[in-house]
Amino acid sequence: MKTIYTKLLFVCVLILLIGCLHYQDAITYLQSQYQSHENKKDYIVTVKTKNKTLKIPLEEYVVGVVAGEMPVSFEIEALKAQVVAARTFVLSRKLNVDNTTNSQVYLTDEQMKKNWGKAYDKNKAKIEKAVKETSYEVMTYQGEYISAMFFSSSNGKTVNCEDYFTGQVAYLKSVDSHWDVNIDPTNTRKKTFTKKELANIFDVTSPQIEITSYTSSGYVKNVIINGKKYTGREVREKLALASSCFQIEMTSKGYTFITKGSGHGVGMSQYGAQAMAKENKNYKDILNHYYQNIKITSIES
Repeated sequence: MKTIYTKLLFVCVLILLIGCLHYQDAITYLQSQYQSHENKKDYIVTVKTKNKTLKIPLEEYVVGVVAGEMPVSFEIEALKAQVVAARTFVLSRKLNVDNTTNSQVYLTDEQMKKNWGKAYDKNKAKIEKAVKETSYEVMTYQGEYISAMFFSSSNGKTVNCEDYFTGQVAYLKSVDSHWDVNIDPTNTRKKTFTKKELANIFDVTSPQIEITSYTSSGYVKNVIINGKKYTGREVREKLALASSCFQIEMTSKGYTFITKGSGHGVGMSQYGAQAMAKENKNYKDILNHYYQNIKITSIES
């Protein structure tokens, strides 16, 4: 009988120990979840505007960026790709940005209401859905947040980073984006300057312009104007052209610049993302196409 009581006592103690262990596991789990929630509160974006500096929680900030940077009419998977790119971009800038195209265009709630009118609730809910379904997801390369550049549309190919900005970036290489030329209704644009206008802009008497080289993606690399060398980017910025993929035609009115695409051409094409989404590609497919050898992960991992 004594042996039976001893065994029963042992079983009771064992049950109590197991219960305590599960209790401790539960406490540890809850603590980790609370800590995770608290950590997320630490992601506050500092946005410098023309008149003041705003402090905005990360996920709220991303809603405003997508509202300002991508047409809300785009497919949800394209919006989700933009969300992850926008979130990654601001984290790569250490949560410190302005609200211009130098960083990312951010719209306040008031600006969204003004832009969308009666469609405000529907449009904001669509973007919030894209944010929620990619909650705290980011892109990394070799353990670091990538500089997730994006632009409107290309000439059919994106641009190697070093062909527009300074220095090579492994994950920002030229890729096919053939969809852009058809899906973007304003992919081809024309802008005409008189000889006098160009003379004033480039500080010459009578402008003589020659494109001397192109990048592998078909964007203008170098231009000679009256003996002085300019990059395609410099000409684009001086003339406020849509892109650095351009041709020049002489007309009776002066010089007409015919551009393909819109933006710098580095990273993700937004119209390309839209086309891929229409082909039933998901946001991860889109991101992995435009950013090479990256990982899509959570900021908590």
